[in-house]
Amino acid sequence: MTTFNLPDLGEGLQEAEIVTWHVNVGDHVVADQPLVSVETEKAVVEVPSPQSGRIATLFAAVGDIVKTGEPLVAFEESKGADAGTVVGSIPSAEAAKPATPTQGTNAKAAPAVRQLAARLGVELAAVAPTGPEGRITRADVEQAAGHPAAADGIEPLRGVRRALAKNMEQAHAEVVPATVTEIAEIGDWPTDADVTMRLIRAIATACRAEPALNAWYFSRDAGRQLHSQIDLGIAMDTEDGLFVPVLRDVAERDQEDLRRGLESMKRDIAARTVPLDELRGQTITLSNFGMFGGIHAALVVLPPQVAIVGAGRIRDAVIARDGNPAVRPVLPLSLTFDHRVIMGGEASRFLAAAKTDLEKSD
Repeated sequence: MTTFNLPDLGEGLQEAEIVTWHVNVGDHVVADQPLVSVETEKAVVEVPSPQSGRIATLFAAVGDIVKTGEPLVAFEESKGADAGTVVGSIPSAEAAKPATPTQGTNAKAAPAVRQLAARLGVELAAVAPTGPEGRITRADVEQAAGHPAAADGIEPLRGVRRALAKNMEQAHAEVVPATVTEIAEIGDWPTDADVTMRLIRAIATACRAEPALNAWYFSRDAGRQLHSQIDLGIAMDTEDGLFVPVLRDVAERDQEDLRRGLESMKRDIAARTVPLDELRGQTITLSNFGMFGGIHAALVVLPPQVAIVGAGRIRDAVIARDGNPAVRPVLPLSLTFDHRVIMGGEASRFLAAAKTDLEKSD
């Protein structure tokens, strides 16, 4: 037999969650036929077969987390890995390593599950398996260990929420955040103004005024990378969690092109078919949280980015206009930045430039 391990699904991805198996033990498959759908940080990806052959073993069950390089399936026979597979580099087939008896038992479990059992002090012989072919899953081990996630009804984070938790932990551990706020008076906007398009234009204007905020900072090197192109992350709230697709080169595209790109990304996210490349490489991010509520916010900067712009709820406010009080619509703005690399003056000038652009009538 030969085994096929989870391939590298993209830069920086270390693991994936099994969403759906498209094959069963005993099925005969051909090269490039979909084997399994896995969920990475933000997308569901189909993993194709690297070869033709008959499926002997599925090494993980739906819901299991599999790390890059760990076994996915074993084939009864192999005709060699297919270099044309669409997922990326595929490890060459190696001698099958099916689950072997542990301490005199016939327990079947993937290497990651065995490691978990050892860490939790669980004897696999005493675990009731619920996975395919009588395999022991992570949930089985957690249940046997009395793990809170199994015993006390705590729901493990999966998929998008799991990725978000990891990203927020990284941001909290690394970034030194500071926030400045402003209010833009938008009473001169045309009635059909597109708020998102105006915000995108204002951010592009502000990045030209203060290029330091359109940058990445690398802690290990204590250095920054300034970007001439503005690749804007757009935070999108969904039932599955937070997605941040990227609109590329926003300063050089017209409004209609940007709107088409944004609508296309919304459709892809709703269908969970958004390419991983469209979820990476943001040089600065926009969160229009005001469509749900809230005025100002101290947002989270996700490294290596150094800034995120927040737009609060548009509302009427009493402001001074020509020396007299007037009720006008205003758009609250928040800018959170990494104070390790961005100075307060740079952040304030950035926000002032965005405010000036937003207050224009056209």
